[in-house]
Amino acid sequence: MGTTISAGDTAWLITATALVLFMTLPGLALFYAGLVRAKNALSILIQCFAITCLVSLLWWAIGYTLTFGDGGTHQGLIGGLGKAFLAGVGRSAVKGAVPETAFFMFQLTFAVITPALVIGGFAERVKFSAVLLFSALWFLLVYVPVAHWVWGGGWLATRGVMDFAGGIVVHTNAGTAAIVCAVVVGKRRGFPIVAMPPHSLPLTVCGAGMLWVGWYGFNAGSALAANGNAGMAMLTTHLGASAGVLAWMLIEWARYGKPSLLGVVTGMVAGLGTITPASGFVGPAGAVVIGLAAGAVCYFATQYLKRVLKVDDSLDVSPVHGVGGVIGTLLTGILVSAAFGGVGFPSGRSMAEQVLTQAIGVGATIAWCGVVTWLILRLLSMTVGLRVTDEQETEGLDLAAHGERGYSP
Repeated sequence: MGTTISAGDTAWLITATALVLFMTLPGLALFYAGLVRAKNALSILIQCFAITCLVSLLWWAIGYTLTFGDGGTHQGLIGGLGKAFLAGVGRSAVKGAVPETAFFMFQLTFAVITPALVIGGFAERVKFSAVLLFSALWFLLVYVPVAHWVWGGGWLATRGVMDFAGGIVVHTNAGTAAIVCAVVVGKRRGFPIVAMPPHSLPLTVCGAGMLWVGWYGFNAGSALAANGNAGMAMLTTHLGASAGVLAWMLIEWARYGKPSLLGVVTGMVAGLGTITPASGFVGPAGAVVIGLAAGAVCYFATQYLKRVLKVDDSLDVSPVHGVGGVIGTLLTGILVSAAFGGVGFPSGRSMAEQVLTQAIGVGATIAWCGVVTWLILRLLSMTVGLRVTDEQETEGLDLAAHGERGYSP
C-alpha cells in the first residue's frame, strides 16, 4: 500500500472505470438486445441492468474483500473478510498510487460485466428469478475465486500466469459458463430448424461500437496508471479488434460470396476478447497476429458449435468469448517474447514454461467454472426452476415476464 496518490493515474482510472461500465450499460445491453428476437429485447435489457445493480452490492458487501483481501492461511484460494462492506476503506485509503475507492470501482465494473456476458448463453428461455439467483451465486462461487487466483495474489498469480485484463478471469470464465448453461438449460423451441435471426442489427451495431470504445478502458485501464503500458494496451486493443474484423469478414466473404454486418461485429468482439489477456504484454505485431487468429478460430468455432454439435448458445458467448479467451491467453505465453515486440518473459522463464503456466491457468478455470456452474444450475432447477413455460417462451419474455413490449404490434 502506497501513501502518495498520483492525480494523473487517478484521473485515468476514474475515466477507465466509466468506460468499462459503459461497456455493460448500455453497450452489452444494446448489443445483446439487437441479437435476440423482438419479443425478447426488453428482457435482455432488464437482465443487464438488474445484474449490474445486484453484483455491485455483492461486490461492496463481500466480493471485493474475497478477491483482493488478505487470504491469510487459505493457500491462495480465496481472500479474507477484513474488508467486508469496505471496512477500513475510506477517503484516505490508497492502493498503489490511486485511492482504493477508485480501484474498488474499477474492479467492480469487471465483476459486473462477466456474469452479464454469461446470460447470452441462455437468452430467450430462462426465468428472470433464475437469472438473478444464478448471477449472484455464479459471481460469488466462480468469478470471485478465479479473480483472486489471478489478480488477487492467489495461487495462479504465484505461479506467474499472465492475464493483463481478463482473458482468463472474464472471457474464459464467461465462455465456459455459457456453454454449460446452454447444454443444461437446453435449446430454444425450434432450434436449429426455425430461423432465429437478430431482430435489429442497427441496435447491435450501436452496442458493438460502445463495446469497442469501452474496451479501451477495460484493457488500457488495467495498467492502473497513465503510463506507457496503458498506451500500448490501448494500441494493441485497437489493432487486435481491427484484425479480428478483417479475418472474420474475409472468411465469410470467401465462403458465402458476401460479407455480413453481423460477421463484422462478431469478429470485432472476438478480436477484443482475444487480445484482452495479452494487451499490456505484447507489441503491435503480436496484437495483429492475435486478432487474425481470433477472427479465424472463433469463426470456425461458432460454426462447429451450432452446425455440428447443435448447441444453442444463443448469442455465441462460448465460441467467441470462451474460445477467444483461451487462445489469447495461450498466445500471450508466446508473443510476450521480446523477439516479437513484447515485454519479455519473467526473469529466468522460458517460452515453454510460460505457455505451460498459461495452460494451467486456463485448464483450472475451465474445470472450476464448469463444475460449479453445473452445480448451481442443478440447484436452481430443483428449487425455483430454470426455464419459462413453452407458452411463455412462444409469447416472448418481454410480455410473459415483464408485461411490456419493446415495439408496438
